[in-house]
Amino acid sequence: MNAIITKWGNSKGIRIPKPYLENLGLNENDVVNISINDDTIIIKKPSKRKSIEQRFEEFYGTDFESALEKNPYNFELLDWGKPEGDEIW
Repeated sequence: MNAIITKWGNSKGIRIPKPYLENLGLNENDVVNISINDDTIIIKKPSKRKSIEQRFEEFYGTDFESALEKNPYNFELLDWGKPEGDEIW
């Protein structure tokens, strides 16, 4: 299928046919990854990455906020003393 590059504001763009978007499960305002390989423009759906909260919930079987409230550990800043070497912190 051929497409025409058109002006959109200060940029240029092409229209992607609806069947293509439906086939990929993409909708208006979805984020996609765009890259170039040789003389080819590649548009891909981003991989579904899970947040640390989602990973925690799947692993422990409880929601992240509840786990923080029930946390037996007292998270506090530790005093590591004065720098002893060439630390920059």
